[in-house]
Amino acid sequence: MISASTRDAVRRGAGDRCEYCRLPQAAEPDARFHIEHIVARQHGGADHEANLALACHRCNRHKGPNLSGIDPLNARVVLLFHPRRENWEEHFRLERLEIIGLTATGRTTVAVLQMNAPVRVELRRWIAG
Repeated sequence: MISASTRDAVRRGAGDRCEYCRLPQAAEPDARFHIEHIVARQHGGADHEANLALACHRCNRHKGPNLSGIDPLNARVVLLFHPRRENWEEHFRLERLEIIGLTATGRTTVAVLQMNAPVRVELRRWIAG
């Protein structure tokens, strides 16, 4: 079980933004973001901060227990983005309203988490005003 203090620390550390798609919690006030296991418990992941990330419900649902996916560019199996070990800006950039994967990890994470699904792009448009 994840303690309340650990949950609060993860939220603070993430700046109340999804650590995958960068959506701010304020954009979805009725859907509290999840504290998710980067490496799922079923794969040996623990309940400590180094293995926990703040994720919007869409990213959390699509990531599930996945640790990897298929790179859409070359069909190779690639590990998903790990927000505790990797820098977001090295793997992704926001271009207009879409998140672009800059690396195999970025491309694969964008695909598996469906970061550019129409509903997500529309939400980014609404946030941008």
